[in-house]
Amino acid sequence: MRRTRILTAVLALAAGLLAGTPPALAADSTAKVSLAADTYTWKNARIDGGGFVPGIVFNRSEKNLAYARTDIGGAYRWQQSSKTWTPLLDSVGWDDWGHTGVVSLASDSVDPNKVYAAVGTYTNSWDPKNGAVMRSSNRGASWQKTDLPFKLGGNMPGRGMGERLAVDPNKNSVLYLGAPSGKGLWRSTDSGVSWSQVANFPNVGNYQQDPGDTSGYADDNQGIVWVTFDESTGTSGNATRAIYVGVADLQNSVYRSTDAGATWTRLAGQPTGYLAHKGVLDAAGGYLYLSYSDKGGPYDGGKGQVWRYATATGTWTNISPVAEADTYYGFSGLTVDRQKPSTVMATAYSSWWPDTQIFRSTDSGATWTRAWDYTSYPNRANRYTMDVSSSPWLTWGANPSPPEQTPKLGWMTESLEIDPFDSNRMMYGTGATVYGTENLTNWDSGGQFTIRPMVQGLEETAVNDLASPPSGAPLLSALGDVGGFRHTDLTKVPSMMFTSPNFTTTTSLDFAETNANTVVRVGNLDSGPHIAFSTDNGANWFAGTDPSGVSGGGTVAAASDGSRFVWSPDGTGVQYATGFGSSWSASSGIPAGAVVESDRVDAKTFYGFKSGKFYVSTDGGATFTASAATGLPSGDSVRFKALPGVKGDVWLAGGATDGAYGLWHSTDGGASWTKLSNVDQADAIGFGKAATGASYQTLYTSAKIGGVRGIFRSTDKGATWTRINDDAHQWGWTGAAITGDPRVYGRVYVSTNGRGVIYGDTSDTSGGGGTDPTDPTDPTPTGACAVTYKITNQWSGGFQADVQLSNTGSSAWTGWSLGWTFPNAQTISQTWNAESTQSGSTVTAKNVGWNANVAAGSSVSFGFTGSWSGTNGKPTAFKVGDQNCTVA
Repeated sequence: MRRTRILTAVLALAAGLLAGTPPALAADSTAKVSLAADTYTWKNARIDGGGFVPGIVFNRSEKNLAYARTDIGGAYRWQQSSKTWTPLLDSVGWDDWGHTGVVSLASDSVDPNKVYAAVGTYTNSWDPKNGAVMRSSNRGASWQKTDLPFKLGGNMPGRGMGERLAVDPNKNSVLYLGAPSGKGLWRSTDSGVSWSQVANFPNVGNYQQDPGDTSGYADDNQGIVWVTFDESTGTSGNATRAIYVGVADLQNSVYRSTDAGATWTRLAGQPTGYLAHKGVLDAAGGYLYLSYSDKGGPYDGGKGQVWRYATATGTWTNISPVAEADTYYGFSGLTVDRQKPSTVMATAYSSWWPDTQIFRSTDSGATWTRAWDYTSYPNRANRYTMDVSSSPWLTWGANPSPPEQTPKLGWMTESLEIDPFDSNRMMYGTGATVYGTENLTNWDSGGQFTIRPMVQGLEETAVNDLASPPSGAPLLSALGDVGGFRHTDLTKVPSMMFTSPNFTTTTSLDFAETNANTVVRVGNLDSGPHIAFSTDNGANWFAGTDPSGVSGGGTVAAASDGSRFVWSPDGTGVQYATGFGSSWSASSGIPAGAVVESDRVDAKTFYGFKSGKFYVSTDGGATFTASAATGLPSGDSVRFKALPGVKGDVWLAGGATDGAYGLWHSTDGGASWTKLSNVDQADAIGFGKAATGASYQTLYTSAKIGGVRGIFRSTDKGATWTRINDDAHQWGWTGAAITGDPRVYGRVYVSTNGRGVIYGDTSDTSGGGGTDPTDPTDPTPTGACAVTYKITNQWSGGFQADVQLSNTGSSAWTGWSLGWTFPNAQTISQTWNAESTQSGSTVTAKNVGWNANVAAGSSVSFGFTGSWSGTNGKPTAFKVGDQNCTVA
């Protein structure tokens, strides 16, 4: 259920815009900036799903080409060979974080290599940037972007309607985009490069979820919500003449052009009092099918209908699966079987209880059957079986009474698609996953079809906090909407999220540093306790007792030995307790809403931060005293951590661009602080296993260093930094939490707002180090090298390749240049993490500034897209300078 995730990043990001204080008093002027290169492998700690998937799009001309869009977590392409999803927008950077919200997708049926995404997360001030249309000619492997003069709302009300973006199936240089906020209908005639408003479109929409909302969220005009072409009214190379457009207007929801967009009219005789969530055109049968709801969704909707419009005669027919009086939900998900166009399916997207419903007709809507029916209430007979063994947490650990079942068929089921090439395959999105079946036609023969998660690779959780204890499970996570997980194996989906209680959102968690079996978490719950404890490293939980006034989770800290806890919940002041929170007492000397943490050595020392002030307690949280230190960030966008094993060693990250912003270090429990001069901005700080020969733990931060935003590592107490991610792996906003692994050198866990928990492993087995690329005394590249060349994706006329270059010699490189010759006259079109030039078949790829250094025994990777014809053979020889490289 996605209600709680709306503000997951917004509040933190907004806090980052608050006014700051003057620069810190102390600064380390001796620190040295070194953006050395290291090659990291990035993966997700598998959860599989966890978020709302409002759109699934199949290409109509190429089998097995499908895409999914998420409301905050980017877009994905289906990989048929592995039956997994590949993320496509991980390259979205910090400044453009809102472009991970995808309001619409369009796959070009004329040229299947082309795909478009309309991106932008919020239409109000929460997202500081306008929306954009991203276009790709290689199926999302790389993108170009056109910024729009208005915002888009991938995570706004109405986001399940659509698709708002559409490519003309006859003249694919023409695209249309429906805009929110009264901005109207837009058109591109140059394949998405430039856009202009369709000035004569008569209705910009007027529906608002809540006109009284003053935040700009629920009161936004949901605008133009879908565009559909009737491909039978055009010929190849000529613009389609009949275009249908859905508008968020309860009285005027469908418009049509019959002259390729020159003029527009409201369809006469259409239903009123409803919003048309979807409009699906069956050109073979001559019907436009429409699913209606009285609300915009994805949460609300109390009444609905399904209609069929005959495009030739203008006849409207109410084909609703149930009478309007019997609905307590709206209809949204809508699809036609392109192999058997008389087969239509629709969803009751807002039927939360006892379950969603899916309807199917094989006679163009004249009669319908349901995915489940009551036998004798409350008992149900299902036409399907559900197998969630690949994602067992989808049962939610529930044991409901009939007619509810677990796992549910779904909720928020606004996307529903039958594979246009396979009548047996259907996918649909829910608030938590993508479900699908590959034997759908069993429905018609009276047998049961099997529904399974079809979601592997699609990770869409919003991460609030992370912990990696020194023993037990390597990873504990605090997540929006699905609570959080205990990962004992990062490559496997955990069997269950945290339960007893199951918070809708976990806001903070901590473990006892010297007794990692003791874990505490806090979070949000509509009714019930807001704190829970575990004595077995998070495997099992029991609820604590809330002090009076608690309304939300806030932050929590466990004493180093687990003997006591300090809690700063929403709704009341900071509290402390000995034992497992059966009785709480108010802490004094610290303001409500402070962020709290514990010293990792002294069990009675706790820390807090609020509005520029750092607070210290040495009596187990009973009383706090404000530090005299000044110069810390004045706002509350701050995260700090105490170093394990060293009393009073604390690191603090945060701030805002209009004040103090960066990374601070204290070695005296917060009495004084030193600001690192080599860190421009920092938003989260964490620790991991020390490098070989190092006496201090490895630091990890999500930061801006040397003018570059990224994930950075330091093995020398912050004196120098290594950027360990690259431009292809940025994941939007990563400021909520970061931690290293205390048991595995180089491993780091990174929070994202919608792409789940990312973890990275280094190829640097030497345990850190590297040389300064700005130092002219460093040696030039010499010695042995090895190359791995891998084609990671290939399609008609195009391909994507990754190259790993390893320094197998004994000296570090401070710059590199790799040359090769293509055997079949392939041509590079775009390169990332390297600069490439090509003359004929000969290619030279050189380092970019941040990845010049390659230590002996380490490697660096880059990638590119290119074109080919006939044969796409791999190069057989590579050189670094005059040195021939071994080819793996």
